[in-house]
Amino acid sequence: MRPVADELRVCLIQADTRWHDAALNKRLYGDLARAALASDLVVLPETFLSGFTNAALAQAQLMQESNVRWMCDLANELGTVICGSLLIQEQGQVFNRLIWAQPGTSPRWYDKRHLFRMAGEHERYGAGRDRLIVEINGWRICPMVCYDLRFPVFSRNRFSSAEPASRDYDIAIYVANWPGARRYAWQMLLRARAIENLSYCIGVNRVGVDGNGLSYAGDSAVLDFQGQAMVECGAQPQTVNVAISHADLLAFRTRFPAYLDADNFELLQ
Repeated sequence: MRPVADELRVCLIQADTRWHDAALNKRLYGDLARAALASDLVVLPETFLSGFTNAALAQAQLMQESNVRWMCDLANELGTVICGSLLIQEQGQVFNRLIWAQPGTSPRWYDKRHLFRMAGEHERYGAGRDRLIVEINGWRICPMVCYDLRFPVFSRNRFSSAEPASRDYDIAIYVANWPGARRYAWQMLLRARAIENLSYCIGVNRVGVDGNGLSYAGDSAVLDFQGQAMVECGAQPQTVNVAISHADLLAFRTRFPAYLDADNFELLQ
């Protein structure tokens, strides 16, 4: 197994995404990322170049077009991983696709599996199927998108042996456009996913009011493996940095190996 760096430096960028204005959002998020402290990973919100929009097809680009290239160029410029979701057109469908842009390599991605039917997302977007597990300096990370947070089976962290390091992931990430009207659910579910999966949990949401009149309260956070907040944002634009420890995570899993009593299951579809 690849050695794991004990410390991972994470930057959360919570901003007021401009409605349907990719060029302005690139300047906004790019300037914030450049002004932040050096980190191993920068996490941006869901659909951070467009907002969570009904105009899916009009806002979507192909993978080889400028939006994904911009993320990869920014990752290379800063020497850090950049992740956040974009609207991507592929084979006649639009996907809410989380892009994992890592310096010096091709981007990886995860298509949002759970589509928010209360806003008609399932009628405009294609659904993903499989989780993505990525690594930074030996840390294993599972990035997901917004509504996925409500589905604990899909988020479940599984361990292949009794060893506390034999996990699917060390960090669950949820990038979101989660309206303020449901902020209590956002706050509680992030804690639940951290506690039940014995992992760090990171949620990055936007702030402001979008073009549909929905208000967003932010509440981006980093939770440790006991659901305790290491950092919590308010309802204003914020850029925050936090360093998390792999030794602390393994020590807790050793003291409290609840994963040994977890149910085995298979996700069928």
